[in-house]
Amino acid sequence: MSELLSVYEDFLKIEKRASSNTVSSYLRDVHQFAEVMEGRGIELAQVVTSDVEDYANSLVKRGKSPATVTRSVASIKSLYTCLISKGYVDHNPAKGVSPAKVERKLPQVLTGKEVELLLEQPECTDLKGYRDRAMLELLYATGIRVSELIELDVDDLNLPGGVLRCFSKGKERVIPLYPAAIRALSEYITEVRPQLVDAVDETALFVNMNGERMSRQGFWKLIKFYQEKAGIQKDITPHTLRHSFAAHLLENGADLRSIQEMLGHADISSTQIYSRLINQKIKDVYKKAHPRA
Repeated sequence: MSELLSVYEDFLKIEKRASSNTVSSYLRDVHQFAEVMEGRGIELAQVVTSDVEDYANSLVKRGKSPATVTRSVASIKSLYTCLISKGYVDHNPAKGVSPAKVERKLPQVLTGKEVELLLEQPECTDLKGYRDRAMLELLYATGIRVSELIELDVDDLNLPGGVLRCFSKGKERVIPLYPAAIRALSEYITEVRPQLVDAVDETALFVNMNGERMSRQGFWKLIKFYQEKAGIQKDITPHTLRHSFAAHLLENGADLRSIQEMLGHADISSTQIYSRLINQKIKDVYKKAHPRA
């Protein structure tokens, strides 16, 4: 059993080039499934559809959310897709298993004024303030994922050309930068970063106060700090500026395909949720403003 799970881990990391968070999530799901099957005396190669259905139902009975059940089934399906391709099994027992339909939550976004307020919080009076301003401006300018932000190297920026090159899952995308972001990044790179970095071979664009590459946890603390400082009541996550970037572009006339390209979505359906967000906003305005609504 451990051999098959190791094969699946390599499949996710090497062939799918999945992010560390995705790998961790999928492996956790399939390990839990494998443990339950082992407890029932069933090898992974012997699993049939009814076993997957029983497992999904057991998650529901244990009070797991529809989203958790759906993700678990998707992980199991992914496992067997891998095992089929490697010749370990000849069918996918999770195929056709339909967990409870999940209504995907609309993402939390900031208004234009809230974004401005958040971006104004870092005070450019010390090294940290200049760095933080550059990070927040870049995130809202490009809509990149936080995992992509912290993996950026200095060479990924082309400030004279006003663009950022972003690599994700083996693919490159080029995203424009607005003038305020270019100014913030230029100040950081020329005046601040050299004072933070000691190692001549450090390539990271954004570093912590010890001169090492910024971590995801470090950025999480940073954005929560500025949310509280700005007095923004919404629950902001590192992904909120990405959602706001997409929603604001769509609201101002950008087409879905262009937004999909900039966000790096493999499937247009992932981008279409922002259309639902705009439609919901229109409905809310209608209900508030129409005298007979």
